[in-house]
Amino acid sequence: MAAGRTRPLASDEVHNRLRAQILSGELAPGDALPSERTLSDDLGINRHAIREALKRLQQAGLIRISQGGATRVLDWPQTAGLDLLLDLMDQGDEPPAELVRSVLEMRASVGVDVARRCTERADAAERAAIRDAAGAVAERIEAGSPEVVEAYISMWQLIVAGTANLAYRLGLNSLNTALASYPELGETLAPRDAALLRELGDAIGAGHALGAAELARTLLEADIELA
Repeated sequence: MAAGRTRPLASDEVHNRLRAQILSGELAPGDALPSERTLSDDLGINRHAIREALKRLQQAGLIRISQGGATRVLDWPQTAGLDLLLDLMDQGDEPPAELVRSVLEMRASVGVDVARRCTERADAAERAAIRDAAGAVAERIEAGSPEVVEAYISMWQLIVAGTANLAYRLGLNSLNTALASYPELGETLAPRDAALLRELGDAIGAGHALGAAELARTLLEADIELA
């Protein structure tokens, strides 16, 4: 075994295999999974690892485990949550275009409301910090700095924190992590309009909620067309 590499846990191997079969449609909604005993015998993996893998699939909204009955595949677009985005984005060398568009559309929709609520709820010091962060992004854009993406992410982290909305923070974490799976996509989506970043920072700093929302809309919806 190569130095520094560890063998995946048996439960991870089972989880990944069954997850791939469900997401690809090989296992369709309503299909019954083999019993724990059968999976253990077929895969040569102990039942404890099988049980752990099935538990993770159930937590992700991919299957339903019935005590005393069959474990069945769910119609996951109706039952799964945002965490599944990470799995869906990691299905090949390039992310599916339709999925990228869906992620960016949701990010734009949430981002507009995040900018508005942050401007309404954050105190003056928090808004000033966001204005300064937006200015820092603009400076990096103008300087052609490779650190622009990192600064842009930091700016949005401040904006999301200013909403005092944990659901938004966790949701955007999932969206951004999904996009970060593909560095080339991150480079494509790097902000390029320094003036727009400064306007957004100034609007938030001055407490202009509606203006901040519209500027965020312009900024984020441009990414949908760009990608």
